[in-house]
Amino acid sequence: MKTKENDSSVIEFIESVENTKKREDTYKLLDIFTETTGYEAKMWGKSIIGFGSYHYKYASGHEGDAALVGFSPRKANFSLYFAPGDNNEELLNKFGKHKKGKACVYINKVAEIDEDILRQLIEQSIIFLRKTYPGQE
Repeated sequence: MKTKENDSSVIEFIESVENTKKREDTYKLLDIFTETTGYEAKMWGKSIIGFGSYHYKYASGHEGDAALVGFSPRKANFSLYFAPGDNNEELLNKFGKHKKGKACVYINKVAEIDEDILRQLIEQSIIFLRKTYPGQE
């Protein structure tokens, strides 16, 4: 797995985001994720800002570490990374303008989503992963 936590500067990465509005939204997401998780932001790979971590191991024997939640300011949009949860669909129906991908949710701007629902999605993801992979902190 190539996306690993590293010591790169989150602030330097955000400052490298060229589009001013996207950079402002990145700082807004940084605040929301930090406040909601209580974790310090860390870079995962070259472009994902992650919060917390967990170790997973599949029945196939494949295992690794991943951020509990995170996001990435991509050129076209933001990728938000959550784990599935009990009422994920219900929350996403109230979330605002977004698209669902295989492993993430895409948004264009923070102004187009409900920030309270975002906080609930973050919290739900952490609860789900703590339940699925117990004994970690």
